[in-house]
Parts: sequence; C-alpha cells; structure tokens
Amino acid sequence: MTAPNSAERKTCWDARDHLWKCLDDNDDNAASCQRFQSEFEAKCPAQWVKYFTKRRDFLKYKIIQIRGPHQK
Repeated sequence: MTAPNSAERKTCWDARDHLWKCLDDNDDNAASCQRFQSEFEAKCPAQWVKYFTKRRDFLKYKIIQIRGPHQK
C-alpha cells in the first residue's frame, strides 16, 4: 500500500474530525454517528482508523485524569 497523498490525508482528517465532533455532541453514542463512522472508515486507511480510534480513547482518558471523572 502506498502512502496517502496530501489530498487523501486531508480527506481522512476531515472525516475523522466530523466523526469526533459528532461523538462529542452525542456523548459518544456511536449509533448516532454511524454515517460519520462509515465515511471515516471509507476515507482513511484501516491502520489510520485503528490509530485514530486508540488516540481518541487515550485523549479522553487523559482529560479525565486532569479534570476528574465527574467533569466534562
């Protein structure tokens, strides 16, 4: 597999950003964001999807550690 070019990377990052915004707006209810999830998976290499998913989980964990579990 060749590395994505600049336009492909931007398309992937935009899809990721739309998904993450949807998840943030819907308290991580994945069912509400299925359309964005499908676009994200279609527009990004599978390895990137895996990485970005783990990255979001890590960032959310980090925020909880800083702010505490009962704050948004």
